[in-house]
Amino acid sequence: MDTETDKNKKVKDYSWLECERWWIFALMMCIGGFYGGYTYSCRGGVFCNAQTANIVLFAMAVGQANWSRAIYYLIPMAAYLGGTVLSEYLPNTVKKHSHIRWDTVFVGFEMAVVLILGFIPESVPVQISQVLVNFICSMQYNTFRRAENIPMATTFCTNHVRQIGVYLVKWLRHRKEINLLKRSMYHTGMIFVFILGVIAATVLSKYFGIRAIWFAEILLTYTFFDLLHADLTKEKGMLDRVPKGH
Repeated sequence: MDTETDKNKKVKDYSWLECERWWIFALMMCIGGFYGGYTYSCRGGVFCNAQTANIVLFAMAVGQANWSRAIYYLIPMAAYLGGTVLSEYLPNTVKKHSHIRWDTVFVGFEMAVVLILGFIPESVPVQISQVLVNFICSMQYNTFRRAENIPMATTFCTNHVRQIGVYLVKWLRHRKEINLLKRSMYHTGMIFVFILGVIAATVLSKYFGIRAIWFAEILLTYTFFDLLHADLTKEKGMLDRVPKGH
């Protein structure tokens, strides 16, 4: 028979969906860092994880009346927007016709795209690979939004840096609120695993070139089967429960 402590522990363990767990976000953050290191090392020396740089370069091209260049930057921006629209539209459709969550379906789709990326030869214009990475990064960012109800980005670090500073100062003002320090450390950890992903991609790209992207499949595969197992076992029948932030 379960004790009261055991019951409380079970409630705590199942208070969050698997797709909201810290370790899932840490894995996705590491994968996001891997994409950044890979595209910079092997696919044209650019970062495809976010679009701020492309928007700045687009605006500069417009300011210089370089219209062809401006149109060029619209391509990755459109791919990123398309990924957001698709990842916002599909979850309800997947829920109606599937016994697994959208988050799980998306990771499976991401695995397929990563597999294809490794087969695209260097002779093919790098923009094709860049657009594919833009697309999946956008979908990943929009799909994984909150780690145990804390807003998180899994493809870039800017907000994590900000949150470290915000919660560190809050903790310094309210020392008894240890959760404030923990929250700052959570964001620090996300940056750390992102850096690990970049380092791994940089090193592996030296030895395996464009096929280095396939090493991301290791983390994606683990994530996929972890989410799938949750969908089919402890979270079976919970498809109507929406992750925080959606």
